[in-house]
Amino acid sequence: MKIPIAKPFLNEAEAQLAYDTILTNWVTQGPQVAAFEEEFAAYTGAKYAIAVSNCTTALHLSLVVAGVGPGDEVIVPSMSYIATANCVIHAGATPVFAEVCRESYNIDPADVRRKITSKTKAVIGVHQIGLPFKINEVRAICDEHQLVLIEDAACAAGSSYNNRKIGSHSDYVCFSFHPRKVITTGDGGMITTQNEKIAQRLKLLRQHGMSVNDRVRHLSQTVIMEEHVEVGYNYRLTDIQAAVGREQLKKLDWIIEERTKIANQYLQSFKDIDCIELPHVPEHVMTNWQSFSIYIKGNSPISRNDLMQRLLDVGIATRRGVMTSHREHAFTSLGYNNSLPISEDACDQSIILPLFVPMSQEEIGYVISHFKSLLRH
Repeated sequence: MKIPIAKPFLNEAEAQLAYDTILTNWVTQGPQVAAFEEEFAAYTGAKYAIAVSNCTTALHLSLVVAGVGPGDEVIVPSMSYIATANCVIHAGATPVFAEVCRESYNIDPADVRRKITSKTKAVIGVHQIGLPFKINEVRAICDEHQLVLIEDAACAAGSSYNNRKIGSHSDYVCFSFHPRKVITTGDGGMITTQNEKIAQRLKLLRQHGMSVNDRVRHLSQTVIMEEHVEVGYNYRLTDIQAAVGREQLKKLDWIIEERTKIANQYLQSFKDIDCIELPHVPEHVMTNWQSFSIYIKGNSPISRNDLMQRLLDVGIATRRGVMTSHREHAFTSLGYNNSLPISEDACDQSIILPLFVPMSQEEIGYVISHFKSLLRH
């Protein structure tokens, strides 16, 4: 049996919508994008949603609109995909790596406070593998020090914090629709905000700083001469992707329900294995189970890396724990030599198991059986 770590849930409905959109000859920044933005805002409870080409561009655009630039520092967790820190570099600022909480792998508010300097302009909190970070605690620190809070919600579409969907809590919340995420548009991203001025500037900058977007110009009954009012970017989402995204959004709650069922089977099956730590979900949050990560303790009869190889030998793909960006050559070459022992240990000793929809009972049982066997012998 060959079991991948993940795969997107796409079928004929998405294919038909992409096909239909292509035949309209309107394939970028058109009515499908506008509809996807409206529907995503409604789903998350945000006032506005701005579609962009991916989550990295969403983060970069948010930093630019927030006024982050050269000379500024942005506090970020190192334990995140490297794009979180890269976007700070793209904005001309300096990422300052913070530690994570041991139980959640999410940014530690106490360490955020310790890392604040006179140069700090913003904090990026990451909802790691779909589990929301402590938004209220981090925001309180940001408010106290007049810092901008940006949520990296790349993995968190459909997750909730204090009974509100991720996307409704802050003025900059950035989502990803990469194939590894719970819903996908092939690639793509979205920014949600509660602030109309922020929404308008995000829309302006994603399309070269053009004063009037293509859809408005095309539908106008009078000639419109557009202007480019500031230097912008080409961060647009296509209508083909948006059409797929609209169908995916309809399925999101069902997909999360199915992912939760699989996660619960893992939790129940592995609860008595004393050499591992299972993921913990606090009562006030709901995770979409974008990934299922397990920590391998020191008393394990097999190392994390050997476990991954032995599982791959029987056809089960896994991934290492979430990376630590400060140890990647991209940042060590810039002089970063941080010591973040909790992040480093969590990265080095955790393993991500296959979780996707649909995942058959045979596949789930196969993963459970081999994982338990290797850890008990």
